[in-house]
Amino acid sequence: MRRKLYLFLGLLVLASLVLVGCQSTSSEATSAPSSGGNEAEVTQAPAEATQAPAEASEAPEAKEVTVTIGFTQSQTGKYNEESSSQTQGLELWVKQVNDQGGIKLSDGTVVKFKTVYYDDESTGDKVQQLYTRLITEDNADFLISPYSSGLTSMAAVVSEQYGKIMLATGAASDSIYTKGYERVYQIYTPASRYLTGAVDLLKSLDPNLKKVAFVYENSKFSQAVVGAAKDYAEQQGYEVVLFEGYDPGTTDFGAFINKIADSGAEAVMGGGHFQDGSTFARQLYEKQLDIKYLALLVAPADNGFSELGDAAKNVVGPSQWEPSANYSPESAKAAGLAWFGPTSAEFAKAYEDAYGETPSYHAAGGYAAGLVLQKAIMDADSVDPDKVKAALDNMDLLIFFGHIKFDTSEDAHGLQIGHEMVYVQWQDKDGKLVKEVVWPKEGATAAPVYPLR
Repeated sequence: MRRKLYLFLGLLVLASLVLVGCQSTSSEATSAPSSGGNEAEVTQAPAEATQAPAEASEAPEAKEVTVTIGFTQSQTGKYNEESSSQTQGLELWVKQVNDQGGIKLSDGTVVKFKTVYYDDESTGDKVQQLYTRLITEDNADFLISPYSSGLTSMAAVVSEQYGKIMLATGAASDSIYTKGYERVYQIYTPASRYLTGAVDLLKSLDPNLKKVAFVYENSKFSQAVVGAAKDYAEQQGYEVVLFEGYDPGTTDFGAFINKIADSGAEAVMGGGHFQDGSTFARQLYEKQLDIKYLALLVAPADNGFSELGDAAKNVVGPSQWEPSANYSPESAKAAGLAWFGPTSAEFAKAYEDAYGETPSYHAAGGYAAGLVLQKAIMDADSVDPDKVKAALDNMDLLIFFGHIKFDTSEDAHGLQIGHEMVYVQWQDKDGKLVKEVVWPKEGATAAPVYPLR
């Protein structure tokens, strides 16, 4: 009897153990999905469950981010006119991108933009302080350079120190890009190629002319331009009879005009920026100096130069861009380049509608800087600065402003190697001054007028 009782109790215990074991296995199975489970259990989930994450990744929830672009503007001082135009061009691009819904990335992120800027007063005293403030206090994600090479060289030190990408527009000096910077990118044609085309134009107009004078502003930009142009002119067989600089802010050019007359120069090249260049051209005209050719930096390309009247007539100047420049998807295709953005005509119309005036190349440069940043973000599919940097390094395309491609060597990283200058001349058309593109021939809108007077 006792034996049967033990047997019964043993079977009862065994049954209890089996029941507990079954309950434990069931508990792990049901708790696995809520706690993440183990890998084997997840892979055994129904087909409907495995499809849900895939559907979610195909249609990510849109997230909007606002990218801050920081820069300084010369709201006062000698660079005011050029810098203001540059800012207007950039602001037009910002408005257009935001109004069109921003840049849409593949992960659903929508990128929009805002700008933060301060007055640098056309002097370098505040630039480094203000760019530091833009980065550390305003949290600027990307930077645009100030106008002028001198101010940009100071801003570049700060942008590189903090690892910020800076698109340098309105700054043509080559020397900025020989300092080992890795995140400064030039939009303009470099200064070393700024006036060489004016030498070529002169040679095509008068092969017998030999004596050239260079009178220029003592600024980083102007010195770089005329230094390269002087070397090029001498290589082309010209005799440089005067090579002299004047201080920034000079308003009386009488002494320099006398030196030009004494040198026997037949052609004059040089200048600096808008204010000094305009004053120099006006005083040359008032003195009725007997020269055949005058090519000046910056000033002739600006629409305000025409206000000089007869003093502006037939003066030549290099331009980074003109509304009549024929850059288009068709010309990109012919050149074997990708095309991006609006045509010159579309940009010019949008600018005129916004500001009531024809855009100068300074305005176009500001817009182009934004457009290049936009394309880099699109190519990178990200606003991560390292990915945007890689996209800029690989960029090779045509926009309304011209060919954009950057040197990526250690010696000159960020130097613009794609874009080329055009040369304009103010010509009398039935009593009205009209700015015409006269060089190179393939881009000309009119034949050059020669001699000057």
